[in-house]
Amino acid sequence: MADTGTKPSTGQSLRELWVALQALLLSAGPIVVLAIGLVVAAFWWLQPNPPTSVRLATGPAQSAYDEFGRRYAAHLAAHGIQVEQIATEGSQDNLRRLQEGSVDLGFVQGGSDDLSAGRPDEQTDALLTLGNLFLEPVWVFYREASLPAASPRKAGAAEPPGLARYTGLRMNIGTAGSGGPALVHRLLDINRIDAAQMRLSYLAATPAVVAFLGQELDVLVFVSAPEAPMVQMLLQTPGVRLASFAQSEAYARRLRFLSPVVLPRGVVDLAADLPPEDVRLVATTTSLLARDGTHPALLQLFSQAAAKLHGGAGWFNRAREFPNAAHSERPLAREAERQMTGGPPWLQRYLPFWLANLVERMWLVLGLILAIVLPLSRIVPPLYDRRIRSRVFRWYAQLRGIEDALAAGVRPQAILLNELDQLDRHVATITVPLSHADELYALRQHIALIRSRYPAQ
Repeated sequence: MADTGTKPSTGQSLRELWVALQALLLSAGPIVVLAIGLVVAAFWWLQPNPPTSVRLATGPAQSAYDEFGRRYAAHLAAHGIQVEQIATEGSQDNLRRLQEGSVDLGFVQGGSDDLSAGRPDEQTDALLTLGNLFLEPVWVFYREASLPAASPRKAGAAEPPGLARYTGLRMNIGTAGSGGPALVHRLLDINRIDAAQMRLSYLAATPAVVAFLGQELDVLVFVSAPEAPMVQMLLQTPGVRLASFAQSEAYARRLRFLSPVVLPRGVVDLAADLPPEDVRLVATTTSLLARDGTHPALLQLFSQAAAKLHGGAGWFNRAREFPNAAHSERPLAREAERQMTGGPPWLQRYLPFWLANLVERMWLVLGLILAIVLPLSRIVPPLYDRRIRSRVFRWYAQLRGIEDALAAGVRPQAILLNELDQLDRHVATITVPLSHADELYALRQHIALIRSRYPAQ
């Protein structure tokens, strides 16, 4: 059986849809604009996205700091952050640059404040720590042939302890901006050794090693992590010995920033049995410091990189001992504390970093915006309904005027009926959604009702 129903044309359906959308946009538009404005203002205020570059103070070329700087740069590059590695003289130079604000983060040895000329003012030293990363032992390398010639002793005389053994030898203790010179001078002081009795030099690591191997130096002192290429090389160089700190426990008791550590026998090379015996050393703990104003997302990324790069077992620590916050000299950054206690944020386990970071830093503000916008959104349906109905009801004023004029006879009936016909033709062109079609048809019926009361003469 054929379908005799009449379906609206496509054009009519599109017009009704456009009318509905237009009314909806006009009704909800102000609220949408307000919501967008609040989101933009919150984004501008919170700045959830980190800068695309960050300055990291590392250390001299071929140092452990330089090596770790490259590893951090590779980790952050995976998240679109460029790490500008600032080559420095070492720990104390890094601390100075951080306090000046010329870098954002830097590696700093424990005790750098104690060893500096003056402790920084707490009001201006706005630095946070991302935790202790690794141990930096005091490595004292000497050539075996140097000691007998430079330290003659009477028969039966005890060998001078500690650094006193090297009195009169040519000793390099590192550049002035590194932590080495200040630490060595402190060690000399507590041993009651006059630095004037020592033949000290302040060469950088690479020229110092060249001079040492060329027999222009007798003793090299490094304060560095074992990952430093120079340390690795010297530990395996024939004729070069690593001095043991027999009084390591006493040093640690005297200087609070030092820890006694042991380099286990064979840890350098098991097959070659290097070192051939346990070596006692003293070590400082190096932290990663950051300016207080550094973007939180950057601190989060550096904290995650620290856990990845320093969380494994090493020569002086077991797995997961680092990073830690033990005996921190500065406030621990909230992002670092969260990484140490709970690992990466939950969202970052399932979302890209940029998106997880955006949601994490904006969710509270977005909640407040929703609390403002949702109540306002309740007025949208009444406004929408009013706008659609006004397309029909505004013509009732003209219809009533024509009806009143016809009843009063104040104007010619033919003219009024002509105006009624014009109104009817115009109303016939009005488009409203089907949900309000009954009101449109009611208007047309009222026009027809008035026409029937006043037939044309």
